[in-house]
Amino acid sequence: MESVKQRLKSILGFALIEKFKYFRHLRNKPVKILDVGCGNRSPSKTKKFFPLCEYHCIDKEFYNLADEDFKVMDKFFNKDLEKDLLEDIQDNYYDIVIMSHVIEHIKNGLEVLDKISQKVKSGGYIYIEFPDINSFNLPSMKGTLHFCDDETHIRCYAPHEIINILLDNDFKIIFSRTRRNMYRILLMPFLITYHYIRQVPIAGDFWDITGFAYQILAQKKDREKYC
Repeated sequence: MESVKQRLKSILGFALIEKFKYFRHLRNKPVKILDVGCGNRSPSKTKKFFPLCEYHCIDKEFYNLADEDFKVMDKFFNKDLEKDLLEDIQDNYYDIVIMSHVIEHIKNGLEVLDKISQKVKSGGYIYIEFPDINSFNLPSMKGTLHFCDDETHIRCYAPHEIINILLDNDFKIIFSRTRRNMYRILLMPFLITYHYIRQVPIAGDFWDITGFAYQILAQKKDREKYC
């Protein structure tokens, strides 16, 4: 049984990590997760919050990963999304697909999203996050606050383009909106101080208050309910 300290830490973690917070109800279930773009310690973070999950990930390189991350991967697909096929990744298999800050790095993002959407099982979810068009109006900052701060950002996608791909693949859109995590906004002074002390770029701490990112959450329709 979790201690009070562990419980509070878990609740805070789910509140602050945007790509996890909408799936808290699945935390202790044996869900299958596909993480599209798994750098920055994403494997170990995901396994921490979903300890019973089957974790698969896609990436073309190992970016900012530790030994722990490789140990918790159940399957790694070494793919360049602009070039490689995704046919060896099973369709209609995953309960959760996360595509957070990936699509802006590829030219064929809509084509890739169309294929990735087919990997979600009936009743499963897909979470997509990417820079909002308003990010072009923000000041530059180390760590990316303006879209062009990151030289690997090569294309800005409009929400309706992404939504139409999801609708074509039989998804119900749960929400489509600028990301505003109120917990991160309220804790912003503490997060900035913490990251400054650790000499970590603080641009990400301004994302929610400035509206840097856009997010879409969708669920694939469960056709069995209507049969």
